[in-house]
This record gives sequence, C-alpha cells and structure tokens, in this order.
Amino acid sequence: MLVSAVRSPRKPRGHGGERRQEILDAALALYAERGVQGVSTREIAAAVGISQPALYGHFRSLNALQVEVCAQAFVDLRRRQAAQVDAEGPTRDSFLRACRTYIDFGLEQPDAYRVAFMLEKPAADPDAHEDKVLAAGLEAFGDFRRRIQRLAAAGLTRPGDLTLLTQSIWAGLHGLVSLLIARPDFPWVERETLIARHLEMLADGLLSDGGLSPRR
Repeated sequence: MLVSAVRSPRKPRGHGGERRQEILDAALALYAERGVQGVSTREIAAAVGISQPALYGHFRSLNALQVEVCAQAFVDLRRRQAAQVDAEGPTRDSFLRACRTYIDFGLEQPDAYRVAFMLEKPAADPDAHEDKVLAAGLEAFGDFRRRIQRLAAAGLTRPGDLTLLTQSIWAGLHGLVSLLIARPDFPWVERETLIARHLEMLADGLLSDGGLSPRR
C-alpha cells in the first residue's frame, strides 16, 4: 500500500476537523501496512502533507493518535450495526444479516478492521485515554449481544450463558474475516459460498431447531 507524501494544501481557518480526519485516515493506512508500533508521527504528518508540530496541534501524542484510530474503527462498525433495522423482529434471517454486517465491515474496510481487531495494542500512555478503545470495542460488542439477547428472549437460542454464546459467535465471525484478510492467497472456495456456509453453521450452533420455531 502506498501513502502519498505530497504536502496537502493548508486548510483555511475553521477546517481543523477536516484536517484531523485526514491525519486519522493517513495513520489508518500506515498502521494497516506496517503495524501500530512501526509508524512515527513524522511519517504520518508527511503522508498528510503537514509538519510534525502541526500534527501535535491535533493529537497531543503518538499514542493518543493510535487510540483515536482504533476507537474510530469500532465506531464505524457500530454505525453499520445500528443501520440494520429488523422490522420483523428476531429471526434466523435477522441473525444472519447481523453476522453479515460484521463480515462486510471487515472485508470492505480491511484497514479499519486490522486496526480494531488484528494489530497489537498501542503502548501504554496515561495521556492517551486508552480506555476509550476498550469502551468503543465493548459498545460494538454490546450492540451485537443485544441482538442475541432478543433472539434468546424469543426462545430461539439454545440454552446457555448469553455472554458466552455471543462471544462464541463473535469469535467465529472474527476468525473468518481475519483469515480472509490476512491470507488472501490461500486456495479458498468461492468467497460467497464460504461465507454463507460459515454463517449457516454459526446459526445452527446458536439457534434451537435451527431458529425456525421458539422453544416450548
């Protein structure tokens, strides 16, 4: 992946938010290519076309920038999850759609997915507010857990601890997405066939009677 080092035009006063997002986007691309710990603020600034001191005008430290990039990736996932509205209520199909939302996020935004789920944790920094990343990740997981909870309340899931069931499904989704991103040269079967089969197996493992009727 190539990141342009051409200096961007200086933003007029009042466009700091746009510049901030440019910094986050450049950092995201570099982190996905080389890892969170392999990129400096000087390189990120050069990719955006600003000076290193100008970057520090938006982010007080490298770790603070790393934390913001990771948190934003989780926010993007939550945005996608929130956009999925199931008017018919909890069903097998709604579960499959929720899982597909997660998979599509990872495959359509692999850089963001790598940063959120596949790269090492940023170095500790008391000024970086690392709890923001954990909070964002837990909120994304919580959204997915509530979907499983609605299925359980409708009597559609197998017996078991709700958090355990959700974490198991979450891990199953992550495994497929991370493999498809990290090992694109593996001789996978046709991608859509693999995804559909994987999701059906997850549904069969979670839902009672295949999720076709409530437990009595």
